[in-house]
Amino acid sequence: MDLKPLITLLAIVNPLAIVPFFIHYTEGFSPAQRRRTIQVAAFSAFCVIAACALLGLQILDFFNISLQSFQVGGGMLLLISAMNMLNAQPAEAKPHTNDLEEGAEKAAAGSSIAVVPLTIPLLTGPASMSTVVIYADRAQTFWQHAALIGYGVVIGLATALCFALADPIARVLGKTGINVMTRLMGLILAALAVEVMADGLGKIFPVLVAR
Repeated sequence: MDLKPLITLLAIVNPLAIVPFFIHYTEGFSPAQRRRTIQVAAFSAFCVIAACALLGLQILDFFNISLQSFQVGGGMLLLISAMNMLNAQPAEAKPHTNDLEEGAEKAAAGSSIAVVPLTIPLLTGPASMSTVVIYADRAQTFWQHAALIGYGVVIGLATALCFALADPIARVLGKTGINVMTRLMGLILAALAVEVMADGLGKIFPVLVAR
């Protein structure tokens, strides 16, 4: 079984890095509200990954986009995400945006913040979506596609576990520990991003492939 898709997704999603956001957004929530937020966020993360695995290639066909071009674009997104993580930011973080403030306002208004912004874009944004589509194309059998969806289950469980243990994690690791983990994941992701881009460029420009 190829675990590279799972490793890549875990590096991108990296729920540990989202723990501080979760704590901030759910400040003042009752235990029941927190549990509900965790359940919705974990299930939403799974749904995004499963939908990309099942429908991503059909969407590319609809817009007449070649997978090779998508690999190069997706690889660039992965590399940008890796750079964010190397700077101890969430993979899907966007500079100079108000995600944190908007999430806090929604929480204060009593709205669910489990889907937006926790799941999209902080957990599963464009980089993770493009990664699933790229690996879905490489899946040749039913069981390989099923494994990819199964990895979505693992991501959902990892998200639920990290959020459920958010307070102990924050106490034990602290901001420094979370930043170190995020940077390590970023380094792994940068290497994977280069590999995805090189594969796509090699298919678009065969002359680049060494003979």
